Amino acid sequence: MTTPGIDTITDVTVFSEGRWQAGTDVHLAGGRISALVPAGELPRGQRVLEGSGGHLVPGLVNTHTHLFQSGLRGIGEGLPLLAWLRAVGEEAALLTPERAYATAAAAAAEALRGGTTTLVEHMWPHPSPGVHDAVLRALRDSGIRAVLCRGVADRADRSRRWGFDPRLMQPLREALAHTDELIAAARDSRVGVGVAVPNPRCLTPEGMAAVRAYADERGLPVSLHLLETTTDDTMCREHTGSGAVDYLERAGFLWERLLAVHCVELDAAGRAALARHGVGISYNPLSNMRLGSGIAPVPEMLAAGLRVGLGVDGAASNDTQDMMEALRIGAYLQRAAHRKADLLGFPEMFSLASNGANHVLGLEERPDGVRAGMQADLVLHRFDRDYACLPVRDPGATLLTCAGSRTVAAVMVDGEVLVRDGEHVRLSSAELAAGLSFTAA
Repeated sequence: MTTPGIDTITDVTVFSEGRWQAGTDVHLAGGRISALVPAGELPRGQRVLEGSGGHLVPGLVNTHTHLFQSGLRGIGEGLPLLAWLRAVGEEAALLTPERAYATAAAAAAEALRGGTTTLVEHMWPHPSPGVHDAVLRALRDSGIRAVLCRGVADRADRSRRWGFDPRLMQPLREALAHTDELIAAARDSRVGVGVAVPNPRCLTPEGMAAVRAYADERGLPVSLHLLETTTDDTMCREHTGSGAVDYLERAGFLWERLLAVHCVELDAAGRAALARHGVGISYNPLSNMRLGSGIAPVPEMLAAGLRVGLGVDGAASNDTQDMMEALRIGAYLQRAAHRKADLLGFPEMFSLASNGANHVLGLEERPDGVRAGMQADLVLHRFDRDYACLPVRDPGATLLTCAGSRTVAAVMVDGEVLVRDGEHVRLSSAELAAGLSFTAA
């Protein structure tokens, strides 16, 4: 379901080519930006969004989440990663298509409300095709752009130290066959499909070869949790005699369509190996803080030439889907760790959040802000919606330091307005809240 898109955003201050341009009309056609011109230079279209007093930016790309966790907020508070995973796994085993739809729809709507126009869903393996189908349906209903990565694993271990919970697994061949069905079902929509691997410990070398061949043949990205804590390295050394990165490299599982998530414990040799193979990184600062996992070495990753995107992770380990919060805390955490106040300012952080890993994920790249020809995935901020953001001395500094979902006036994907004044246009807040009411049972 789509509605006619906006034709013109009038008289707005737009972030383009790395700077703010006031008094600009942004013209849209066919879901893309056709022109940026001085206000009034070209005739307005029929469907106008008044931009005067607002600031227009590209939508944010959340490179990592688990949508079903929007029904698990607050779970496992205070637990370290492996204990937390067991708590979440018990809930995952109870997941039904109905719950999967409700949680995915709510998480997607929440993401849009905060200015995220694209998300990467890293699904846990699950034996029910209906659960995956429900998530795809929710994403399509929400209108968000997404990469739906279908979970796979072929090494079982209930403890999740050297494998994955067998209750949630199915034969690898069956999981990949169903991924083909998802690809067909997502055709001609805003949802692309990929593959999700829980961590290096959950695939045998034979499984890695099969997943890599499958993804290469179809041109799909693969999302992989890697070195969130020291467990990956410890277990890989114990079972294979080498660290996690070496284990992956020997198996041929490092390449330019692999997104490595977290990488908190990625050392210099590991950074060099991932850069050599063109692997992308998803930086999830709030989740890493909540679980006490540590701080990913982001400046060092960038210096090594790695493509780094920003992620919020699931609502069981961050508890929101707010990319603006991740934008701010992601910068501040690195400044505290490196004791440098000027580290990762607005231009660098916004680049990470809107374009950092797009190439790896097969998404359209947009390195220069809003520009003619790009997909019309846009966010209109009105800082005067919240006096706590005033005065605006520098729009970029305001976005980084104090703006948030409360300043988001409109969110567009393909030029279609999906959020207006904090409300999702397609999905009502009351229906989304009702869909999450099962958590009280």
